[in-house]
Amino acid sequence: MIKPTKLSKGDTVAIVSLSSGLGGEEAFIHRYEVAKQRLETEFGLKVITMPHALKGLKFLDNNPKARAEDLMAAFKDPLVKAIITMIGGDDTIRLLPYICFDTIRNNPKIFMGYSDTTANHFMMYKAGLVSFYGPCVMCEFAENVVMHDYTKHYIMSTLFDPQARLPITPSPKWTGQHLDWDAANNNIARDMVPNPRGHELLQGDSLARGRLLGGCLDVLPMIIGTEIWPAISQWQDAILFLETSEECPRPADVKYLLRNLAAQGIISRLAGIVVGKPYQEKYCDEYKDMLLQVVARECELPHLPILYNVNFGHSAPMCILPYGVMAEIDCAAKSLCILEPAVV
Repeated sequence: MIKPTKLSKGDTVAIVSLSSGLGGEEAFIHRYEVAKQRLETEFGLKVITMPHALKGLKFLDNNPKARAEDLMAAFKDPLVKAIITMIGGDDTIRLLPYICFDTIRNNPKIFMGYSDTTANHFMMYKAGLVSFYGPCVMCEFAENVVMHDYTKHYIMSTLFDPQARLPITPSPKWTGQHLDWDAANNNIARDMVPNPRGHELLQGDSLARGRLLGGCLDVLPMIIGTEIWPAISQWQDAILFLETSEECPRPADVKYLLRNLAAQGIISRLAGIVVGKPYQEKYCDEYKDMLLQVVARECELPHLPILYNVNFGHSAPMCILPYGVMAEIDCAAKSLCILEPAVV
C-alpha cells in the first residue's frame, strides 16, 4: 500500500462532495463555512473547494460524473496535499464508472471521510492507496461551538505528526444527540455523556495483528461484487472494522451482512473484528448478539477477537482508522493500537 505524505501547516486541502449535495444548500452552507474556517485557523491549512462541491442536492444527484471529475482533478492537482469529503449520503458508488485508478495511484495524497465514503475508500484500496476513515467537513469539522478534543487529537496524531504506535483509546465522553443544522444552533454545544462501557471485548483471548479494512456496514452491500470489492486473498489476516450509520440498520440486516461475509469465506480468514459504537447506542446489545451468533456459533470461531464500542464512525467524537495499515487488538487489555505511521 502507498502511504501519502503527511500534512503540515500551510498545505492545501481540497473539499469534495462525492455523495450528497447537502453542503451546497442555502440552509446548511453555514456549516461548510464554519468547517472551512476551522481548517484554516485551527489547523493552518489552505482550503480550496472543488468546482461542483457546492452546487447542491439536485445538481449532484443528477451528475455523478461531475462529482468524480472533482475527485480526479483534486488528485491531479500538485498543490493539493489532502482531500476531505463534505459529507456522506447514499450513492457515491455511482462514481465508479468515472474513476481512474492510475490517477489515484500516481498521485498519492490523503483522502478522508466516512459513512457512504466507504465506497470511495474501497476505490482507494483498489488503487493501492492508504486512505482514512475519519472526519468529514459538515459533521466533525463543523461541530457545534468547538471541535471535540478527542477528534482533533487523532487528526493531529494520524495526519500531521504520525506516531510509530498510536493507541486508540476510548473517549471518556460521547454524544449521539441530534441538533437540527439550523444556523441558530451553531452556538449550542451537544450534550456529552459518560462512556462507562469503554472498549468491550465480546470474545477472544489473544493478541491479533492485521491490516485494517472495512467501513460502514450499511454501504458494503453496494460494493460487494463490484470491481472494487477486494479479492478473497486480501482479507487474509485482516482486521475488519465495521460501524452502522444513523439509519440504524435492523439487527437482522447486520446478521445478513455478516452471513454474506461468512459465505464468501472472509470471516474465517480474519485476524479480528473491530466494531464502532452504534449511533445513539441503538441496538447496542442486539448487534452484539448478531456478531456472536454468526461468528462464534455459525462460523464456529469463538476465539476470533471482537472488540466493540470503539469511537469511530457515526458517533462523536471519533478516531481515524487508516486502510491497509497494521493494527493490533490486545484482548487482555481490551485495546486497539495502530502499529505504524499511516503517512510518510
